[in-house]
Amino acid sequence: MTVLVTGGRGHVGRSVAKKLLAAGEKVRIGSSDPAKTSFDSAAEIVEVDLARPRTLANALDGVSKVFLYAKPDTVGAQVEIMEEAGIEHVTFLSTRSLTFLDADTNPIAQMHVQVERALGQSSLPWSFLRAGTFSTNTLQWVQAIRADNVVRAPYPESYSAPIHEDDIADVAALTLTEGGHVGVTYAMSGPTPVTQREQVALISEAIGRPVRFEELQPEQYRETLSRWGRSQVVDQLLRYLETWDKRPVPVLDQRQQLIGSPGRSYAQWTLEHADDFR
Repeated sequence: MTVLVTGGRGHVGRSVAKKLLAAGEKVRIGSSDPAKTSFDSAAEIVEVDLARPRTLANALDGVSKVFLYAKPDTVGAQVEIMEEAGIEHVTFLSTRSLTFLDADTNPIAQMHVQVERALGQSSLPWSFLRAGTFSTNTLQWVQAIRADNVVRAPYPESYSAPIHEDDIADVAALTLTEGGHVGVTYAMSGPTPVTQREQVALISEAIGRPVRFEELQPEQYRETLSRWGRSQVVDQLLRYLETWDKRPVPVLDQRQQLIGSPGRSYAQWTLEHADDFR
């Protein structure tokens, strides 16, 4: 069996590839820029740019299963190509946003639901991994921490349950190598809710120097985020922070349920990624 892992340059994609290789599977890593994609193991690297579905078709020769990320603009062509290739299973990295009450207006949820619907209406066997806030999202603080040892954001007491990329990969590898996961949706989070202030404190501890949290007003933060994000996504992020301000987000530790051991904590993630912040 050969598994195509799309999004091979991302944290989750790389971890999925490593888990599959460790399980003895053949892995083909898809990247929109193979020349800039390196991997320290025996995996083939090929061009896959889901914005250009023909590159997906070229990469599927000899592939039986696919780990897929969201590119809704071309999902119809993606599904058709995978059906024609006779793909036996697709595991799609979706979002936990689809489990919340505002899913109909949440732009992140809507981006992923288009792919879920297309796969669900196809002949392809599928699993959906609705992952919550990624621990890697806090890498957005790297530049500020390196420069000033400070994180500037609103709602310091807003909670999330950050999920380690390796926990997502553990569950993804199960769905791609074992039976019993077809047509199943797994909502996932990290094992423990932590506030933004607590996250900064854990980063500080991991890198061995003080890092402070400087609270901004929401409109100040909106101005900062609008430089790189769509306004709808910025609005959604601020709504999320406000919603979970002083309210621990519910935990859905799917790794614990499927594998029998708890997911990796945010504290563990900071220790593993300390050099990124240094």
